[in-house]
Amino acid sequence: MSTEPLLRIKNLKKYFVVEKDFFGRPSSVLKAVDEISFDIYKGEAFGLVGESGCGKSTIGKMIVNIYKPTSGSIIFEGKDLNAMNKSQRRSYCKHIQLIFQDPYASLNPRMTVGEIVSEPIYINKLLPNNEIEKRVNYLLNCVGLSSSYRDRYVHEFSGGQRQRVGIARAIALNPKLIVCDEPVSALDVSIQAQVINLLDDLKKEFSLTYLFIAHGLNVVKHISDRVGVMYLGKMMEIANKKDLYENPLNPYTQALMSAIPSTDLGFKKERIRLKGDVPSPINPPAGCRFCTRCFKVFEGCDTQSPLLSEIRKNHYVACRLFENCQEKSETKHAEN
Repeated sequence: MSTEPLLRIKNLKKYFVVEKDFFGRPSSVLKAVDEISFDIYKGEAFGLVGESGCGKSTIGKMIVNIYKPTSGSIIFEGKDLNAMNKSQRRSYCKHIQLIFQDPYASLNPRMTVGEIVSEPIYINKLLPNNEIEKRVNYLLNCVGLSSSYRDRYVHEFSGGQRQRVGIARAIALNPKLIVCDEPVSALDVSIQAQVINLLDDLKKEFSLTYLFIAHGLNVVKHISDRVGVMYLGKMMEIANKKDLYENPLNPYTQALMSAIPSTDLGFKKERIRLKGDVPSPINPPAGCRFCTRCFKVFEGCDTQSPLLSEIRKNHYVACRLFENCQEKSETKHAEN
């Protein structure tokens, strides 16, 4: 894994205007993503998890230029994509590809599989026309489909096969980064395992880097090297997979981990049941976003927003509980 980040997300925001006043000024704003920062290194799979509506898919869509950020930076290979003009950004698009959540909705029903997979190659003029068919056959074989399928239409395939077509299209341009936006959530459990194993194999074969967005913690654990946990537009915790799953520090992460079903019949895990509903992103809490449901809340959590700080080596947590512990530790050390 590289020591320099392939992708750096810095103070990224995305606000959607819900209502405007009489003068056309925003009167109600939905804060989908609010001051998010993290790095993804070349060759790794970075998992991004959280409840539905926390903003994880919005981040993926900003990275691939579907949404324009309200503010912040998306730095790819040392260059800020938001500062580029249209022609400059287009040259970088082929290096960042997207695998969609719904395989059927993301594929054109009027095009054959061969046309779908070859389209990005034609548009970017990656190969001479007489070599494209050979490339399509190779890509279909890479994702576990027969090259004879290239003349079929997407309605003739199952959900798992359609997602394999979407994956073949995503790797057609030899990208450096693939944003996987919940690529297995619409599939049966048995098919999910096959697709996850396929993505893992392709990562090694094509030297890919993944941003893997999902809400299934077991799925993320299988494929990710590091994991970031989001809640209501904020990043709550970032750590490598082993540290996060064995010793989660943020109360929200602890609650998520407690909800993972256990297959060990002799092991009884205590479930942390959160009270109340997720606040509206239009009117989020002033302090910590999780304070209205947190089982470890204390005075000041509802007024002061915690910063994402390194509590242990490469383990970052946004929680005032740990800020308070650090202050006490520093005071005690000063007294001694």
